[in-house]
Amino acid sequence: MRGRPLLYTSYGQDMALLDTTAKRIWTLVLVLVAFLLSGVLADRSLEVLAGAFVLAIGAIGLNIVSGYAGQISLGHAFFVAIGAYTAAALSGPVDGRNLGFGLTEIWIWLPAAGLLAALAGVLVAPLAVRLRGLYLAVVTLGLVFLGEHIFKEWDHLTGGPGVGRQAALPTLFGTRLDVDGPLGTREQSLYTLMLIMLIIFAVAARNLARSRIGRAFSAIRDRDIAAEVIGVPLTRYKVLAFGISSFYAGCAGGLLYVMTGFVEPGSFSLLLSVQFIAMVLIGGVATVSGSIMGALFIVLIQPLTRSLPGFVPFVSGDTTVTPNVFQVETVLYGLLIVLFLVFEPRGLFGIWIRVRNYWKSWPFSY
Repeated sequence: MRGRPLLYTSYGQDMALLDTTAKRIWTLVLVLVAFLLSGVLADRSLEVLAGAFVLAIGAIGLNIVSGYAGQISLGHAFFVAIGAYTAAALSGPVDGRNLGFGLTEIWIWLPAAGLLAALAGVLVAPLAVRLRGLYLAVVTLGLVFLGEHIFKEWDHLTGGPGVGRQAALPTLFGTRLDVDGPLGTREQSLYTLMLIMLIIFAVAARNLARSRIGRAFSAIRDRDIAAEVIGVPLTRYKVLAFGISSFYAGCAGGLLYVMTGFVEPGSFSLLLSVQFIAMVLIGGVATVSGSIMGALFIVLIQPLTRSLPGFVPFVSGDTTVTPNVFQVETVLYGLLIVLFLVFEPRGLFGIWIRVRNYWKSWPFSY
């Protein structure tokens, strides 16, 4: 095999998680660099990157149902909200102003947030069997507006619009991770936590994609009638796709507001769903690496858009004034989606593939 790394002699080698030595080395290097950044970057930069890691978990979840299984979903913000408020309620104080159970251990409220969101996804999933395309998109879009109404009116859980409540408290075996401690500053501890969570969820999604379930998802995405003819049960796998995607969204929701320590009902609007769609389409559909790239891209351009009022006088930072930076961000997301769909349908991951293939064949052009 020396000198011929792509010559496989078994099916297991072809389906390996990292099938070449170069991939294994570069993946290890990237992971090590990511961990080392916690001791190099400023706390504010670590906070931004930690938020990007959490959003990447949610984008991976959306990619599972839309990229791998081919089911259009515009209601990702609804499942993120369920996870966020489940985590906040479980970890909140029992005698507080809002609903709370005092279970601050992250290994309790994080799986619970994912499971409750997954349950909601499973309840919605039967519609995916009967609907497709724009019809399914409209139904899932309705979940966002339904969730906005429920969470704004359920004051005992959410604190109400404009008021909000304390987000989930991350405690691991009695050690608070959202305060300065033996693991470093608050930002360093949370950055490391979010990075570990991203690695776990990314590896799980990649293993799912190359399993029998992942191949069934791909068959349904490419041609669901043909998949059913060859024995793929559509109902089972579509429900499973929505359940897994919602689990990822719920876990992302539970972790997303840990950094700020505050969660407000107005955060789970259509804009959040559009952000997740932009992450998937810009990063690359049906790729775990693309979801991470897309999340990092979207999060890292936000500081640029938020600084626009200092360079463009007619753009305001006040949400009550038109135009404001948040409206500019919404337009920018839509523009980026259109540009990538037209000029680079495979997203940032496709650009990386082209660059990699160029250097693999360099200096030859064929």
